Amino acid sequence: MIEYKGYMGVFEFDPERETFHGTVVNTNDVISFYGSSIKELRQEMRKSVEEYLAFCQEQGRSPEKPFSGKLILRTNPDLHRRVALEAARHRLSMNAYLQEVLEKAVAGG
Repeated sequence: MIEYKGYMGVFEFDPERETFHGTVVNTNDVISFYGSSIKELRQEMRKSVEEYLAFCQEQGRSPEKPFSGKLILRTNPDLHRRVALEAARHRLSMNAYLQEVLEKAVAGG
């Protein structure tokens, strides 16, 4: 995975073109790039992101932010109830409680 300005790119080998094909995965807009080496992939991703940002500016629209800070989570009603009760037990909103839980999870704790 490679990153530029918060946009995350993943890539895989394209045997038909005998090169690597990458796409930005944390936006709904399509941003893709090609390269024959990691160095070239990084350069092409930067170029593609900059072209995307310039295109958005030309169109008078805001580019999609790579991470909005919003997570949409679907779960079963029982887990939803248990999370709400646990948050209340800690005297936190569900958002604050889940943020603490997620922080601990990604920190390895």
